[in-house]
Amino acid sequence: MGNTKSGAVSKEILEELKLNTKFSETEIVQWYENFKRQCPTGRISKEEFQDIYSKFFPDGDAQTYAQHVFRSFDTNADGTLDFKEYIIALHMTSTGKTNKKLEWAFSLFDVDKNGYITKSEVREICTAIFKLIPRNELSALPNDENTAEKGQINSGGSLPRVIMNEWLKKSLSRVCWTMKWLFV
Repeated sequence: MGNTKSGAVSKEILEELKLNTKFSETEIVQWYENFKRQCPTGRISKEEFQDIYSKFFPDGDAQTYAQHVFRSFDTNADGTLDFKEYIIALHMTSTGKTNKKLEWAFSLFDVDKNGYITKSEVREICTAIFKLIPRNELSALPNDENTAEKGQINSGGSLPRVIMNEWLKKSLSRVCWTMKWLFV
């Protein structure tokens, strides 16, 4: 992580983030200062992430989906997000290349991290996504898509592309705004 004694981001992390994101040195330093102000420990716990995420979905249940998003960002699987993981996630969801966004989406659905996505994993993520939708908005969905069961796996055992595409777009957008909002 950063140099916690001086309160400044370490040169190694700074150089790595400049190399692997589209953020300038000034932007990274500003993000780091905000990050440290909001998270003096230099880490975001899963519970803190869930609490923040829930504020974006006050009429839905964001807990399960937030757990999955957190898992997909916690690349070292230590149960926290450090500054580097946070900035990489922010970059990937906001300005990253399409290929990187697709890799992230795959990691979101690959719940057990075995490199494959099963029907049960799709069902688990789609159920979490449907919990985000306020009940009054569920009724506005077409009848064949208005529940997680109907909207996720059709009778042929596949996920309708329109549902996947629409929810991936919304999910990426919401994740991006959540990540930006955390430390502004």
